[in-house]
Amino acid sequence: MAAIFAFSSIPSVEMPNFGVLDFLVKKGAHALGYGLLALAYLWGLKGKGGEIESRQLYIAWVLATMYSATDEFHQSFVPGRHPAITDVMIDSLGAILALFLVNKFYKQNDQTH
Repeated sequence: MAAIFAFSSIPSVEMPNFGVLDFLVKKGAHALGYGLLALAYLWGLKGKGGEIESRQLYIAWVLATMYSATDEFHQSFVPGRHPAITDVMIDSLGAILALFLVNKFYKQNDQTH
């Protein structure tokens, strides 16, 4: 959360430009960052041992999505930045994709042992 907050605090004039790939790099970073955040939430909710429960997946996704919305609000106070609902949607998709993949891998790995 601190890393996301720090990156969101960078004024637009100080943001790097990745040329033709700028949109993909920045939106990919959104999805990756919130995917990792959702996994951190899941890890905290799951604790040691046991199976991943649907409830834990849902809560981790909701928490990541809610943090995304609050971070977009935070950006409204950063010079040259503005909140965007599309970023919240991208963040939410990154979170749900990460949770889906980890859940799928976790279940496959559990069945092989």
